[in-house]
Order: sequence, then C-alpha cells, then structure tokens
Amino acid sequence: MLETTLGLEIIEVVEQAAIASSKWMGKGEKNIADQVAVEAMRERMNRIHMRGKIVIGEGERDDAPMLYIGEEVGFCTQPDAEKYCNINELVEIDIAVDPCEGTNLVAYGQNGSMAVLAISEKGGLFAAPDFYMKKLAAPPAAKGHVDINKSATENLKILSDCLNRDTEELVVVVMDRPRHKELIQEIRNTGARVRLISDGDVSAAISCAFSGTNIHALMGIGAAPEGVISAAAMRCLGGHFQGQLIYDPEIVKTGLIGESKESNLARLRDMGIENPDKVYETEELASGETVLFAACGITPGTLMDGVRFFHGGARTQSLVISTQSKTARFVDTVHMFDKPKVIQLK
Repeated sequence: MLETTLGLEIIEVVEQAAIASSKWMGKGEKNIADQVAVEAMRERMNRIHMRGKIVIGEGERDDAPMLYIGEEVGFCTQPDAEKYCNINELVEIDIAVDPCEGTNLVAYGQNGSMAVLAISEKGGLFAAPDFYMKKLAAPPAAKGHVDINKSATENLKILSDCLNRDTEELVVVVMDRPRHKELIQEIRNTGARVRLISDGDVSAAISCAFSGTNIHALMGIGAAPEGVISAAAMRCLGGHFQGQLIYDPEIVKTGLIGESKESNLARLRDMGIENPDKVYETEELASGETVLFAACGITPGTLMDGVRFFHGGARTQSLVISTQSKTARFVDTVHMFDKPKVIQLK
C-alpha cells in the first residue's frame, strides 16, 4: 500500500530537495545547501495526502528551519485537515530523512552527495539517537556470513570466499577520520584496497549491494541516523548491514555526541535502550512490513548522476527501492521550469 500510494511522490520529495541544494554546489556554503534542501523537502512532503512523523531528522526542535525529530508532516497533519482527510483511515508512517547527505560535498563541488529518505509504517524504523554507529555493510552474497564482531581481517576472508574473489580484488570504503587509522592499516595489510571518503557513507553502504560499483564493503564508524537510512535501503536490497551504537566520546574524538560516556548511557536508558552495546541487524533497524527508500543525486555519485541544469530546466537521476514490489527503480527525470527552448537529454 505504501508504495502504490506514495512511490511517485517520495521520488518528487528527494528530487526537489536535490534541485534546491544543487544550486549551491561549489559555493562553499554547506549550511545554506542543507537549509534549502530541508525547506524544499518539507514543502513537498506537506502536499502529500499522508500523516507522517519524522523519526530520523535534524535533532530536537530549535530555531533552525530543520526537519526535526518528532515533527509531523503531510497534508493531513495541517490545520483543518479533518475537512479533507479521513484521519481514522490514514496509515501513520515513520520517516527518516537526510535532505542533503554530504553537505561538505555539495559546498566544495565533490562527488557523492544526495537527498535521501526512508519510510515505513509507524514503528517500522529504529529511532536512533544522534550518536555515532559502528557499521558493516556488504553484498547480499555475504549476508549472515560477515559479522561486525569479527575483525576486518576475518570479514575480508569471508567476503573473499562469498564473492569468489581474491582479497586483493576487494575494495572497502572507510570514512577518512583519525579514529580509523588502525582499521585502514589492517585492511591494507590483508591486501584489500581502501577507498577513503570524506562524507556520505549512505551512498557507500548502498553501493555494496549492487554488483559493478567496485565497492564490496563499508567499515568503520559514522553517524547513527544515517545508519538507519542505510539499513532501510539494504533491507530492500537484501544486502548485509549491521550497526552498533558508539556512546563513548573518546572513541570518535569529535566532541559531538555529549560531554561524557556516563551522560550518554543515561540518555540511552531514557530512550528505553537497556543494552547499549547491542548489535542491530538490518531487520531490527528497519523492521516495518513495508520499507521504501528514495534518493536523488545532488552531485555525481557511484549510483546516480547529480543534478544537471540546462536553460529553462534540470535533469535528475533518482533511485527508489521497495520491499513491497521487490524493485530497485532508477528514475531519470526532466524538470521543465520556464518553457525551455531546449530539453537536455545528456
């Protein structure tokens, strides 16, 4: 039901966010690139005949124009909506969003940024705190064989066997951070190759599920909310994804996840997370009966091209994946703004 009623509209949501953000590509203004994506995403979602709640967003409500956790979106959440919506018959949905995944990538004109969202029935997406997460993503052939509790060396041997490839033929994506120095060296010691990225590990995780991307695994620590979004996509694609929350500031060395390990543990307990070291499987992070994922390239990436403008219009490339229809659709869209004289195909 979710796909048939929302499939096309969620594509338009990520398209509008991508177009808005791409106008700031290369201008060095990452906050503005994020802000305009947020505003475009909210405006389009609020025209959809639905009742949704943001469970993965930009944090608690504040003065910034962000899609905050707990925000209600959709036409049927607006004032006087009962005049036009049968509230009792509407399915409530949870939504995870990252309107501009890779803000630095947009600001500096680098590859790999996209607008993304995932949706499921109420309770179908794990409401991850704004912490960090240790992640392991791998192709469907390795699902259930690799394990986040194993070392990188062990997992690469398993991955080599599952894919029938020499270890030297494997490529592992890792975020280029000081905390990954030992991980990177261990991977290199196995003979595997490392692709370092500055931002945008959702794209890297999803790329593992597609043969031909030359990406065979994602390892390391990134943001937890993006981990849930990655898991939603991998649930649809049958790929392997595991995540484990990182609550100790000393491990990530960024100063962005709270003042102390103890206060973070207290916050997790307040959220009902009794086992802070639990390893979450794909089906736990995205547990809904129906899960939809949509993304639109802002700048060129492994899976999708970025937004390309021409006089009077733009061209976008999107990806929508569904557990309902078991499809991964690549959508190429020409947007005509002002009676274009030429419609650019390439």
